[in-house]
Amino acid sequence: MKGSGGGDPVVIDEFDGGVGWIAYPDETMERASHALSVDGDVWVLDPVDGDGVDDLIADLEGDVAGVVVCLDRHKRDAAAIATRHDVPVYVPDWMTGVATKLDAPVERFGRELGGLRAITIRDSSIPPWQEVGLLDEDGGTLYVPESVGTSSYMRTGGETLGVHPMLRLFPPRRALSGLSPERVLCGHGAGVTEGGARALADALDSSRGNAPGLYVKALGSVLG
Repeated sequence: MKGSGGGDPVVIDEFDGGVGWIAYPDETMERASHALSVDGDVWVLDPVDGDGVDDLIADLEGDVAGVVVCLDRHKRDAAAIATRHDVPVYVPDWMTGVATKLDAPVERFGRELGGLRAITIRDSSIPPWQEVGLLDEDGGTLYVPESVGTSSYMRTGGETLGVHPMLRLFPPRRALSGLSPERVLCGHGAGVTEGGARALADALDSSRGNAPGLYVKALGSVLG
């Protein structure tokens, strides 16, 4: 499910002001990492480390201002990269648990982080799930770490972007409906770099209707 050892990153998203990579291209979970340049600062989002990651980040305009954990279970390699760049790890001020597991200085943030709008996507105890999205309104980029993605286990049929299997029956419409990003970056799989608003709306609208197909697909992959 997850790769380990020295990652060999592959670039999956590249645009003016941002880059995304998968450190272990062959892993099932397709854990994606991103760095965004906003107002002269570079923010590294839910990163998985690997050879050459610093070079990808260095190609963006500005210095690294911080590493951001956007999902309570996305500790990943945030602390290692923050320590290397001598910056804090940023965690939402309402998110519990993960901050104490990070071996690096932690800073909290509220509704905004360096020009990025913070969107509370989910804060629940059943199932345990705390997730924040980040929106660069001027740049047209939305980052969603978990609720939607493009990895194979999140999509079925002709979906460009899919809702997480655990949220299919109750997709995060309240948090994400009405947003009009040019691109949607994901914590799992390559991002949607064109037509992001339409892909996001379609994913939310078709979530329940396409749920049976996704579950059948998942069962088939297990049975093999």
